This record gives sequence, C-alpha cells and structure tokens, in this order.
Amino acid sequence: MEDIDAIAVLQDPVRRRLYEYVAAQGREVGRNEAAEAAGVARTLAAHHLDRLAEAGLLETGSRRLTGRSGPGAGRPAKVYTRARTERSVSLPARDYRTAAELLAEAAEEAGLDAGLCAAARRRGEALRGPAEPCGGLAEALELLAARGYEPYPAEDAAGQVVRMRNCPFHAVAEHFPPLVCGMNLALLEGLLGADGPLRARMDPRPGECCVVVEPSKNNID
Repeated sequence: MEDIDAIAVLQDPVRRRLYEYVAAQGREVGRNEAAEAAGVARTLAAHHLDRLAEAGLLETGSRRLTGRSGPGAGRPAKVYTRARTERSVSLPARDYRTAAELLAEAAEEAGLDAGLCAAARRRGEALRGPAEPCGGLAEALELLAARGYEPYPAEDAAGQVVRMRNCPFHAVAEHFPPLVCGMNLALLEGLLGADGPLRARMDPRPGECCVVVEPSKNNID
C-alpha cells in the first residue's frame, strides 16, 4: 500500500483514536482494551484495528491476556502494536532523507561531530527562545510532545524520568547512530536549558529515543 493510501486510512475518527491509543502504549494492546479506550463496541474496534493492520500501520500478534498458561487459560487473543515502518507523504515528491543521510555521511567522514553538536545545541536554545529553562518533568513532557518525541513518565534507578518512544531522526540515526544520537542529545540540552533543573543524558533502549530526561544532580541534592 502506498504511503498516501495508508495515511488516508486514519481519516476515520474512530480509526484514528484507536491508532493513537495503541501507538501511545508502547506495548501490545488487545481488542477489549482498545475498544474501551476509544469508547466503541469491541466488534467495531476489531474491524478498525484489522483495517489499520491491513494498511501496515499496526502489527498483529497473539497471546493470552489472562496472564495464565496451561489448561483453562483461554485461547490466545489478537493483539496490536504500532508498526515500525515509517510513513510520509510529500506533495510534490521530496527526498529530504537522502539529503540528510549524505550530510551525515560527510560530517562523520570529516570528523565534524563536535561542530554538529554545537550547532544542535544552539538550535535547541533558539527553539526555546526567551523562555526560562524547563522547570520540571511535567513541563518537559509537554515540550517534548510538541516536538514529536512521544514522551512518557517512567522510573529507573535514579527515580522519576521522562523517556521517549519516538526518535524524530530515526531514519538517519539507524545509519549513523553516534553522530545523530549525539546531535539529538545536544539539541535537547539546548531545548531544556543547560542551567535548569533538568538534564538530558544518553540511555539507549531498543525501539525508543536514545535520550532520557531526568532531574539534574544539583536538583536531586
């Protein structure tokens, strides 16, 4: 299915709500859960979820949702997760990805990592504008959501943090991870503010952004 046809599938409001819910969970979602979240009947949710899977926007699997195994555990249920395939539409056609990959390749070969990070930090500061550094994790969630990072609150050994399910630079980062992930970290440092109560640090996880946001050490102390 062409990208424009796949994206057109989201025009239906119920289908879009279901897609957005599944995408936001970062895990497998069953039909009952999705139907309840979207406020529709299970049969209608199943129809739309399968349509999203046919369009390549969701991936399907099966597992027992009861948490039990063996006799009496019930049949495996159909579950859905967001597809990893990236979809985009440009009219007329543009190929910014190839340009980005060529620039990244040239920067990596020329050893321009430091210069790229400095430029990314300045861009982050420019995007923040005259605003004060990000004041806390709740504010960071809003700020990062507006930039397409799909942030969510989490907890690790350091305490409460913000992780991000989406990397806006994923396509290029796959080919040039050290360069692009370093650029992304510097961009977020500038966006959050270097002297504020939050800091960004590298903490790569499969399928997520390589950066995590947490209270700075000074703020923890």
